[in-house]
Amino acid sequence: MTAQPLILSPEGSRTPEPAPVARPVSGARRLAVRRLSLTDFRNYGRASLSPEGEAVVLTGSNGAGKTNLLEAVSFLIPGRGLRRAKLSEIDRAGGTDPTTSWAVSAEISGKMDDARIGTGRDPQAEGERRIVRIDGAPARSQQTLADHLTISWLTPAMDRLFVEGASGRRRFLDRLVFAFDPEHAGRVSGYEHAWRERNRLIKDGRREAAWFEALEETLAGTGVAVLAARAGMVARLNRICGQMAEPFPAAALALDGEADRWLENRPALEVEDRIRGSLAATRRAGGEAEGPHRTELSVTHIPKSMPAGLCSTGEQKALLIAIVLAHARLQAVDEGAAPILLLDEVAAHLDERRRAALFEAVLDLGGQAWLTGTDRSVFQPIAHRAHLFDVADGCVAS
Repeated sequence: MTAQPLILSPEGSRTPEPAPVARPVSGARRLAVRRLSLTDFRNYGRASLSPEGEAVVLTGSNGAGKTNLLEAVSFLIPGRGLRRAKLSEIDRAGGTDPTTSWAVSAEISGKMDDARIGTGRDPQAEGERRIVRIDGAPARSQQTLADHLTISWLTPAMDRLFVEGASGRRRFLDRLVFAFDPEHAGRVSGYEHAWRERNRLIKDGRREAAWFEALEETLAGTGVAVLAARAGMVARLNRICGQMAEPFPAAALALDGEADRWLENRPALEVEDRIRGSLAATRRAGGEAEGPHRTELSVTHIPKSMPAGLCSTGEQKALLIAIVLAHARLQAVDEGAAPILLLDEVAAHLDERRRAALFEAVLDLGGQAWLTGTDRSVFQPIAHRAHLFDVADGCVAS
């Protein structure tokens, strides 16, 4: 049975979803990278690997280039990769030819069929432009990549997700939504662009009402769509996260923002009017208008009834893993294939019991997982099901 998303009509009526199945569909297609090649990417001049097995394990010292390989894989879907870096920052340091730039190519088992993906920075274009080719043909946009793969990741930079600013948690949630709804990224981008343009008008002292009204119409309509997509994602995740069993704690997710509360109790069209009114009232006063830019994602450790930000480092990591696993299970049900998981130094802050449970849960999903670490012995429990690679100074060997 395929889980259906929460549906919000323009009038605000809600259609409840059935409980999701937490296991992959039998006979599902397995998403995987069969061959990965890099050119002038970070610390790699040229490198390639052809992983086999259920998991890909990359071990080596800090700074060897393990995370760079995961970042290369993350560019096989739309977006800015797991580091959110500028494209020009990825070019190999010390390169001498200004006409060349980084490139990643891969042979994959995708959602529809096997395919060859190529992507990289266009050195001939002004600004930052990314090129994408599918089976040798130019893609109309990088969004086409979402038709072939879904990829999720955990990185050490995310370990402080629950204690740092709300913007990081919003980006995290939007990335979870995007995996199910590729158009969500465009809506968020459109909202942020209109928001910057409106702020520029205020800063420049412009008073033309028509200019503000046009931007605020976009902000209201797009904003409600963003709010509704986030609320649907949180509702679906809670149905799995609330039932997680030790050693990964059950978690409760909630959206805490004035506009989010409006949408809980009022029709979508009324919420659009409220957002427009809030925007109009703050054109000159310089106040903060309500909208999805003020959403706060809160997470609670259910067994302890404790906000995630007050939990220990290990508990925060376990909560984050629980959310990512729940999201992957939803994808396995909806799309018939689990996402590729990129888990960078995921064993850090986990005791042996949680580490073993994580390995079992990841492999049980049935998708390909890429894991990194400095100590190969940590991955000994899954060595018989994984392809192990040594990474050293931009070189990869199995």
